[in-house]
Amino acid sequence: MGLISEVLLLPFAPVRGSAWAVRQVLQEAERIYYDPATVRAELARLEELLKAGEISEEEFDRREDELLDRLEVASRGGAGTGNGTPR
Repeated sequence: MGLISEVLLLPFAPVRGSAWAVRQVLQEAERIYYDPATVRAELARLEELLKAGEISEEEFDRREDELLDRLEVASRGGAGTGNGTPR
């Protein structure tokens, strides 16, 4: 039955290949998004923006909370499951 199912599913091979590529891109994007070095660099840049007066204190607090949440996820080892959701 394996050969027959492979022959029948052959027209869908490009779709399966595309799905694999999308999963790989998603995993890499999640790895970068939750990378502690990346988050720390964004926190430093955010502080520079505040000191330069380019963002308000409220905007700083909001964005800092988001970045700290990402850093917490990364420190727990939840850099992503590869299926679009953090662990």
